[in-house]
Order: sequence, then structure tokens, then C-alpha cells
Amino acid sequence: MITKEAVAAAPAPALAVPVPARPGKKRPAWDEVPRWQIYLPLGIYLVFTLIPFYWILLFAVRPVGSTSLVPWPMTTEHFEKVWTDRGFGTYFTNSVYVGLATLVMTTLVALAGGYALARFDFKIKRVFMLALLCSQFVPGALLLVPLFEIFAGLQMINSLGSVIIAETVFQLPLSIILISNFIKNVPYSLEEAAWVDGCGRFRAFRIVVLPLLRPGLIAVGSFAFVHSWNHFLFALMFLNNQHKQTIPVGLNSLMSADSVDLGALAAGGIVAAVPVVIVFAFIQKWLITGFSAGAVKG
Repeated sequence: MITKEAVAAAPAPALAVPVPARPGKKRPAWDEVPRWQIYLPLGIYLVFTLIPFYWILLFAVRPVGSTSLVPWPMTTEHFEKVWTDRGFGTYFTNSVYVGLATLVMTTLVALAGGYALARFDFKIKRVFMLALLCSQFVPGALLLVPLFEIFAGLQMINSLGSVIIAETVFQLPLSIILISNFIKNVPYSLEEAAWVDGCGRFRAFRIVVLPLLRPGLIAVGSFAFVHSWNHFLFALMFLNNQHKQTIPVGLNSLMSADSVDLGALAAGGIVAAVPVVIVFAFIQKWLITGFSAGAVKG
């Protein structure tokens, strides 16, 4: 039996002496990585990314017949040619009209459909969601024949309205899913508190929920605008009148079977790309926030 006296008389345990680590090569931390190991891959990537843009800019501002790799002296004759002689001023106006109309229609319909999916329960909700997802696997080319028959019956061929409706229908499934997931992230208690204060459902949605959906709406609207701006197929099939065509169809008209005007084609490409670049430069923060928030909950 161990007594208190024996425990008191026992020697104190020796303190552990730290053993020095073996000398060796220390693994560098991430902040100690040499800068050239970071900048070199990024530089190579930027070179391969920016060379095509420099090449198209070179052809757009280089005089006809010049083979210089430096755009000097610069000229604007290619831009003047495509804007006036090739009708790109009209194409640009038509593309802006189609893009803005598609943006508004897609956002409004997706907002209503997304709210219904997020806040209401109905029997075919899962089936409807599955149908929306499956519709994303349908190529746009398969819709050309039925859409053409419908628009021909409605006498909408050669009308920008046909392209706007087709683009809106094509963008709605993904837009509804994104808006629905974004609304699910807004606490339902906020709407209930507004109802208690005397607001109806629509007013509560407009005052409480809608301001919180700004990133999601910007993401959906910008995606719809850019897609309709760049889409070639619907405009080619539904618009036969040259004064109704959009920029992608106008770029295609610059290429013939015998020759290609590289200067005019490059200038037209810059005219088509600059608005999209400007839009993304202003909304990139909202775009990333909207897509990431809309993908959190399904």
C-alpha cells in the first residue's frame, strides 16, 4: 500500500530536455517562394493570351499593304470602312437593342420564376427543375426549325422581336435556377416581418428581398446580354434583311469564299468586343458575387 509519506519522499520527475532538431534543409513557406517562380508562369500565360489581341489590333490599325509588326503609322481607315461602307453602325444599333431587350425580359421572367421555385411548394416542382436542367443539354440548332415555323406563322421573320424571344427562351432555364438559388439565401423571416408590418407579398418582395438580389440580377442580366450579343445562329436564320442583322452576322459577311479583308475583319472584331469588355470591367465584382452566391444552395 502506497502511503502519503512514500509519495512525499519520492524524487521529483526530471524535466524533459528538448532534443535539438536535426540540421537539414528547411522547406520554404509559400511566402518564401522566389518571385520568379510565380511571375514566370504568369508571364508565359499572359503572352499566349495577349498575342491574339495584339494581332487583331495590329491588323485593325495597320495601313493596307503594310507588313510591319509595329502598328505605326496607325490608320483608322478599316474602322471607317466597316462602320459606314459595311453597315456596322446599323449592326451595332441592332445588337444593342437585342441585347438590352433580352436582358430585361430574361431578368423579369427569371425573377418571377425563381421566386416561385424558392418560396412555393407544388407537386411538379422537382419535375420542373429537372426539365429546366435537361433543357440545358439541348443544342440551339435543334430549336431552329420549330422556332422558324412559329415565327413564320406569327409573321415575325425579319423582325428583331423574333431574335429577342428566341434568345430569352434560350437563356431562361439557367437564369431561373440561378435566381431561385439566390432567393433561397435570403431569410424568409425578413418577408414575414414585412408582412407583420402591413406589407403585402409583392410590396415586401420589392422593399425587402429585391435590394438583396442585386448581385444575382446583375449576374443573370449580364450573362443574357453577352450571350445575345455574341450569338450568331438565331440572327442568321431569322433575319434576312441586311438592315436588321446584328454584329455576328455582319462579321460573317466580311468573309467570302475567294478572299477575306483582314483589316476590316479585325476592325469589326474590335467593334464587337469593346462593349462586352467595358460591361465586364464595370460589373466583374457583382458578377462573381452573384454566380457564387447563386450556387451555394440548390
